[in-house]
Amino acid sequence: MADTKHYDLIVIGGGPGGYVGAIRAAQMGLKVCCIERGKLGGVCLNWGCIPTKALLHNAELYMEAIRHGKDWGFEFAEGAVKVDWAKVIGRSRSITGTLNNGIAFLFKKNKIDHVEGHAKILSGKTSAGPCRVQVTKADGDYYHGTGGEKVGEITADRVMIATGAAPNELPFAKSDGKTILSSYDALTIPKQPKSMVIIGSGAIGMEFAYFFNAFGTKVTVVEMMDRILPNEDEDISAAAMRAFTKQGMEFKVGTMTTAIDKTAAGAKVTLAQAADKSKTESIEAECVLVAIGVKGRYEGLVDEKLGLKIEKNHIWTDYKDKKEPTYQTSVPGVYAVGDCIGAPWLAHIASEEAVACVERFMGHHTLGVDYSSIPGCTYCNPQIASVGMTEKQAKEKGLKYKVGKYAFKGHGKAIAVGATEGLVKVIVSEPYGEILGAHIIGEDASELIGEMGLARRVEATIEDIISTVHAHPTMHEALHEAALATEGRAVHA
Repeated sequence: MADTKHYDLIVIGGGPGGYVGAIRAAQMGLKVCCIERGKLGGVCLNWGCIPTKALLHNAELYMEAIRHGKDWGFEFAEGAVKVDWAKVIGRSRSITGTLNNGIAFLFKKNKIDHVEGHAKILSGKTSAGPCRVQVTKADGDYYHGTGGEKVGEITADRVMIATGAAPNELPFAKSDGKTILSSYDALTIPKQPKSMVIIGSGAIGMEFAYFFNAFGTKVTVVEMMDRILPNEDEDISAAAMRAFTKQGMEFKVGTMTTAIDKTAAGAKVTLAQAADKSKTESIEAECVLVAIGVKGRYEGLVDEKLGLKIEKNHIWTDYKDKKEPTYQTSVPGVYAVGDCIGAPWLAHIASEEAVACVERFMGHHTLGVDYSSIPGCTYCNPQIASVGMTEKQAKEKGLKYKVGKYAFKGHGKAIAVGATEGLVKVIVSEPYGEILGAHIIGEDASELIGEMGLARRVEATIEDIISTVHAHPTMHEALHEAALATEGRAVHA
């Protein structure tokens, strides 16, 4: 790599924010370089969104065969369905490899230079010169490392940071990859554990809870808040609790983890009630998975003298302060997008922020990201998906609203495919019918939520949903029924 090579844009990080931003910049005629310390695709493709979906699909197939086969007319002799754990894990890893190659192809197609290594920003853009970025050999593990032997130095008119986030750890129990696990460790666990405690019941915690429970691991989920999936609407959280308890998971809500001690058999987890810490108990398991959120990745990324502003463990940009943010950091010429700048920590947001960032610094007017209409999904079975406000948020804002609910138990398509567990809940403003929020638990929830996201984006009213003909029989009809329910007109409820 030539030390003096200059680019219009250097992108640091090859995940959903970085590679999409790099491609958009190249499409607009910029000379682009993307520096990635690991494999292209970032956490999402390699250690998050994609491999977990592969594992969850395996789990669904296994659960259907073992637990519901007779309902479908399939008889399996005892022991006939066996799990090859290495293949279960291996399939997810092979999928990531295919997609790694896909991004490399897109880079080649768009004439984007790909540099492997750890990037460190030595200077921002000044009157004296462009941004300077040093590249060293990546050291440490996937989430940690400050760079080793120097490889070279390159310059650019602008730098976009898209380094993602790393899992939070408990201060008294760091991940060791064997007994105390992060989500990274859980994706390649070599042997199925007989028992597992999962700390945290957000999307990551619940997806792993579903996966391991489906294959027969005894799973206990510990949540500090008073309900699982605490960011979801309360009705959805309650429905999820019922569904997953019925599947065999055990939950301890309103409960804090105060200690994890390793034992000969695995670990002893000490718990205390959040409301009364004097009330304690302990449970034992073969391993413990910690899923308590993430923090931005910026270790060894910027020379300290540049004074990169960090706020609440994330890189500061103007995305919370401006209606049309530039994603500019405190360092001139340096931008940041995606998980490294803060919530919501979602791959699709990183991509959209990257596109908006590039288009805006190129002088284009772009609608950008509507942070009030971000769809969020949890890919267990039943799936959970939402967009917009929860009922509690609408109430706290003092809005006048009405609610429409529709349960899947009476829905034709749901009955036909054996997926009657779930509901749609729509929150609508009065008197104009603005769609304030939509919340779904059940079959294909992650696919259904897009309709409500689009409706919010184009400011459609609930009457627009009602007057739209939905094909029959489909799960989409459940949205139509919930919309009708806001006016007391539901047909099949």
